[in-house]
Amino acid sequence: MHVQGLGIKKLYLKLEALNPAGSVKIKAALGMIEDLEARGQITPDTKLIESSSGSLGVALSMICAERGYQFTCVVDPNTSAHNIKMMKAFGADVIVIDQRDENGGFLGSRIAYIQQMLKQDAHYCWLNQYANPENPLTHYRRTAQAIADTFEKIDYLFIGAGTGGTLMGCVKYFNEFHPETKVIAVDSIGSVTFGFAPSKRYIPGLGTSRRPEIYSPKGIYAFEMIAESEAVKMCRYMASSNGLLAGGSTGTVLAAVKAWSARLPKDATVVAISPDLGERYLDTIYDDLWVESHFGTILEGEPEERTPILLA
Repeated sequence: MHVQGLGIKKLYLKLEALNPAGSVKIKAALGMIEDLEARGQITPDTKLIESSSGSLGVALSMICAERGYQFTCVVDPNTSAHNIKMMKAFGADVIVIDQRDENGGFLGSRIAYIQQMLKQDAHYCWLNQYANPENPLTHYRRTAQAIADTFEKIDYLFIGAGTGGTLMGCVKYFNEFHPETKVIAVDSIGSVTFGFAPSKRYIPGLGTSRRPEIYSPKGIYAFEMIAESEAVKMCRYMASSNGLLAGGSTGTVLAAVKAWSARLPKDATVVAISPDLGERYLDTIYDDLWVESHFGTILEGEPEERTPILLA
């Protein structure tokens, strides 16, 4: 999708929400499950379990329903009700963990719950997207190559960090085959992945309260941290200006592109990965009462340009 505005002439958005299950996470889900199948690690008694803020849980629930596998998804209060309902519709067991971890988030607590279940029942098998090499590898093979095959040349590629699968897979691919492409890693303020201090976050998708084991800064050109308020503003701006109902992760990535717009050459080809769309955020990002209660005001208009945070 070609995006109008944001001060960039050639800005393209890869819409991963057009995948089955509605997000980029279907690729990681398939990669991790197919790896277990190939190694004979899934038996009729196996209980697959995973921690997810939403999209991966939906993808895994869909695949497990199709293949007849038992699946438990461990989520937290920030997970959208829409995603939880989808998981349950596919037959997954959903456990909501509401105890915050030492960094003020829920990821550490979700993982602690899974580790407890692994000790109690040997039939549980943790997919572990945070450390599983199949997570970035599937994006290396599929996502990155699909992007590279579409464009003759890409000058800048903006990717949300999340659990690191999409980012790490694309960094590896472009460093190997197209080193001229500069990869900009994007995350939410309050996330600890890039080494910043933790703080409370409300939007699922990007951001972690625990650095994923698969993450490495090697090969990343620069880093950009985005306030959730700016992500919300971008989502609502894109809906009114481009007719695109962006999800929270997509809004965060596009807000980073906006922050960089004054620094990018006018003829640069810029690609951003859109992990999700906004139907699952209608009760949050696109709801005036929710936005006002979490950010103190209704956030409208295009996010402002500012000086990017450079760590590389």
